[in-house]
Amino acid sequence: MTTNKEIQPVRVAALYKFAWLDNYQALRAPLAAFCCGRGIKGTLLLAHEGINGTVAGSEAAIAALIDHLEAIEALAGLEVKYSTAAEMPFHRMKVRLKREIVTMGVDNLDPASSAGTYVAPADWNALISDADTLVIDTRNAYEVSIGTFKGAVDPKTASFREFPGWVEEHREELEGRKVAMFCTGGIRCEKATAYVKSLGFRQVFHLKGGILKYLEEVPAEESLWQGECFVFDERVSVSHGLA
Repeated sequence: MTTNKEIQPVRVAALYKFAWLDNYQALRAPLAAFCCGRGIKGTLLLAHEGINGTVAGSEAAIAALIDHLEAIEALAGLEVKYSTAAEMPFHRMKVRLKREIVTMGVDNLDPASSAGTYVAPADWNALISDADTLVIDTRNAYEVSIGTFKGAVDPKTASFREFPGWVEEHREELEGRKVAMFCTGGIRCEKATAYVKSLGFRQVFHLKGGILKYLEEVPAEESLWQGECFVFDERVSVSHGLA
């Protein structure tokens, strides 16, 4: 006999938050115990600059984890995106300590306090249609090849570590322009804007919630997105409505 418990889909949560965590090492063991005690599996990364990761479990377990993280003052306001899976997509639970929650290789950045200005999906078209705006795709070349925004610059990077070098080589192109950056879910462009601002640029913007939020909220007939969006799960790529 098949029970309701057996057919319940697995809840998947992709989350991140840039926040200065002085005691991030002390969070590791309690967080691992919390997740393992509730059957949650996946990976969470902890660093001075915040938290990032993807985890999966029952709907109740994931809800409890998000409430637990939100109760940590520095992590309140987590950016979370949910999806479902027919089976548990991870083999075990890992909580790792890292230098960065998304690796750029630039020291002394603080995206929590110095990221660019958020732009809601509903306002994004107007910004990137402005002739004074330079639109930059912060993802790698493979992701860009699947889809990107109309008129966006492709830095042709193999990894996010190469992005600072590309910016240094193209600083003159950024001078006197509004700089609008985007990425899949928001985390890379949040850090990219902090880096560009650290170079002295002030008119720096990024798409809140990333491409995924744009495709979720902006109707296809109004879209400036071309192609599909690569995602880091079993869907591979999505289009408008996250189909």
